[in-house]
This record gives sequence, structure tokens and C-alpha cells, in this order.
Amino acid sequence: MPPTDEPRIDCHCHVIDPARFPFENETIYRPSGPEIAPVENLRRIMAQHGIEHALIVGTNSGYGTDLSPVLEALARGNGRFKGIAVVMNDITMAELVRLKALGMIGVAFNAPFHGVDHYAGTADLLRKLADLDMILNLQVRAEQLLSFLPLIECSTVRLVVDHCGRPVPEAGLAQPGFQALLALGRAGRASVKLSGFSQFSGQSHPYDDITAYVAALLEAFTPDRCVWGSDWPFLRAPERIDYGPLLDLMDTLVPDAPSRRKVLWDTPRRLFGFGAG
Repeated sequence: MPPTDEPRIDCHCHVIDPARFPFENETIYRPSGPEIAPVENLRRIMAQHGIEHALIVGTNSGYGTDLSPVLEALARGNGRFKGIAVVMNDITMAELVRLKALGMIGVAFNAPFHGVDHYAGTADLLRKLADLDMILNLQVRAEQLLSFLPLIECSTVRLVVDHCGRPVPEAGLAQPGFQALLALGRAGRASVKLSGFSQFSGQSHPYDDITAYVAALLEAFTPDRCVWGSDWPFLRAPERIDYGPLLDLMDTLVPDAPSRRKVLWDTPRRLFGFGAG
């Protein structure tokens, strides 16, 4: 049984199923072992932890722009799932319309994986996303956000930033990339995922070195623009991560129950259009 009656949405997870959907031959990284995550496993995780809905993000690792595992999960989800697509920068409007009709609500930019230069010249893609009311799901680390600011400032696309912006904990709250992220929050220009702690923390669970960063994000963005994501099945994790303790950490990071309900339920329902069920 779920540990509490709080409704929850996981806003960052993946499906990885090479037995049914083989990896691309030229993939840089091939998930294996506990990183293998068929949709059936995701359903079990959700049932065990009271997760009503999930936002499934396409993976550069293994699949690149092959969206088959995500699309199959959306088709079988009975409205419980929505997706974020990995696409070519020159994707057509017609293809984006098709993906949106299938449950894809946005497109992922992954600068830590591809580098910043990979996304040069994507203003037209952002225009298409804005015209379709789709989301730019942006993952950056350290100071990479600074390189995207001119592109963001010239666009009206809805912006969601992954994994707290992946700051460098030892660099402190004043580091320019993180301050730029806070400024986006204060301006109401973006939303942020409180997720992926192991991807930027220098410590093991409960990741004490990220507490101040989460607090700063909650203040700048407010719970009305913060959502939670597990990052399950924890690709390239430096050590074992368990879903339950990770979810329980939200009681510490967001101790106020009404604010936590917003982060775990109300805000993602509104931002991503999940149903009431």
C-alpha cells in the first residue's frame, strides 16, 4: 500500500525495453541490468508508491530519436501517461502534430548528453513548439543554461527545466547558471523539476548538499511551478537508488503539506494536462 494518501505524479521517468524495442546500433550508451525498465515495471512501481500519472521522457541512451517504447507506453496507458519526445532539430510541424495527438506534450533538449552546440539554430523548432502549445523540456548542467538564454528570451515556448538545473553544489548558490535559473523562476518564465538529485549531488541519499538548492528553487518558482520526478530507472547512477526513499525525501524537502501537494499533484496536473483520475 502507498505510505500516504497524497496523490502523486512522477514527472520524469523512462521506459527501456531492449527485448521488445532493440537499441539503436550507434547508441553511445546501452542501458543494462537494473536500468532495463519495461512499462510493466513502471506500472508496478507506480502501484507500490501511489503514483497516479507519469511523464515518460524519451532517452538519448539506447534509443536516440526512436520513440517506439514511449509511444507504446502511451498507447497502453489508458490516459495515465504523457510523453516527452527526443526529435531531430529539423522535425516538421506535421510530425510534431502527429506526436502531440499520440500523447507527446513536449520535446527534450539534453545539453549534458549532446552539448550546447547541438542545439544551435533551433529557434524554428521552438516556434513550432510554441505554436502547438508544446513544452521545451530542457536539461542543462553547471553553466550551460547561460548559452540557452538568448534562445529562450526570443521565444514564447513553455519551458520546463530538468533536475534543478544540475548545479555544482560546491560552487554555491551564487554560481551564474543557477542564478539565471532562479531569475527565470522569479519572472514566471519557466517551471522546474525537483528531480535527478544523484546527477548533481556529491553525496549519497539523502543528498544533504542539494537541500539549499531545492529551497532556493521553491522560493523563486513557488510550488505553483515546481514538480517532482524520480528519474527512474536511474540511468548511470553512481550507486543503488530506491524509489521509495527518494519519494519519502520530499517530506523533508517540502515539509509543508499544502505545498507538497502542489508539487506532487496540483502543479503537474495543470502544467502537463493530466486528468483527474
